[in-house]
Amino acid sequence: MTNLPTDVALLVLLAALLHASWNAIAKSGASKLLDITTMTVAAGILCAAALPFLSPPARAAWPWLAASVLLHVFYFTTLAGAYRWGELSHAYPLMRGVAPLLVALFGSLLLDDALGATMWAGVLLICAGILLPFLLRPEALGMPGKGTLFALGNSAIIASYTLVDGQGTRLSASPIAYSLWLFVLNAFPLTALALARHGGGVWRHMRLRWGPGAIGGFLTVASYTIVLWAMTHAPIAAVAALRETSVIFAALIGSVLLKEQMGRSRIAGAIVVACGIAVLRL
Repeated sequence: MTNLPTDVALLVLLAALLHASWNAIAKSGASKLLDITTMTVAAGILCAAALPFLSPPARAAWPWLAASVLLHVFYFTTLAGAYRWGELSHAYPLMRGVAPLLVALFGSLLLDDALGATMWAGVLLICAGILLPFLLRPEALGMPGKGTLFALGNSAIIASYTLVDGQGTRLSASPIAYSLWLFVLNAFPLTALALARHGGGVWRHMRLRWGPGAIGGFLTVASYTIVLWAMTHAPIAAVAALRETSVIFAALIGSVLLKEQMGRSRIAGAIVVACGIAVLRL
C-alpha cells in the first residue's frame, strides 16, 4: 500500500479531533487522575451496555487485549502526571510526536508492518511538525522538567499499546468488539488505583464532574474505535501518525478555551503536519 484510502484518512482525522477534545477536558479539571478516572468509568459503562449486542473478539486477540489493559493503566497514570506538571500545549505534542516514530520503527521490526518510502516520508513530516513547537522553545534545550519526563515516558507507553492494539484488533475479527471490551476492562484497574490514592474522594469527584466525564468518555470511545478500525485497513504506523494530528486541534483548543499561548512555531508546525498528511495521501 502506497497511500491511505480517503475514507480511512478522513475518519482518522475525525478521531484526532475527538482525541484532542477529551484531552482538553482532562486538562481543564482540578484533579487530572480523577477526571481521567471519571471518563474511563463513563466509557466503561457505555461500552458495557453495548456488549450484549456484539460477538466477543476472537480467542487469539485476548492475550493482546490483556496486555493492552495493563499498558493503559500506565498510560493514564503517566498522562495525569504529564498534565499535572506541564501545559496541555507542551506535554501533548511531545507525547504524541515521538510515539509514531517508535510505532513505525518497532512495527516494521516486530509485526512485519513495513512502510513504503512515501509513507515513511509522511510519518516523518507529521512527527516533525508535531515536535517543532516544542523543539523551538528555549527551555527544550535545558534540563528536562517533570512534565517533559512524564511526556517522554508516556510516548513509549503510547507506542507500546498502539502496536499491541493494532495486532490484537487484526486478530479479533471485530474492531468494535475489541475496543468496547478494552474500555470495559480498563475501568476496573484505573478505578482501583484512584481509590487507593483518593479513597471516597473518587465518588465525590465523579458526582461533581459526571457531565464532562460522560462527554469525555464518549469521545474517547469514539476516537479509539475509529483508530482501531483504521488499523485493519492501513499500516499501523501510518494510522498512528495521522491520528497524532490531534496535536493541532489540541493547540487550538488550548489557545481558545484554556488561554494557553499559541505562537508562530505552532503555526509552522501545523504547516509541516499538513504537508505530511498530503504525502500520506500521494
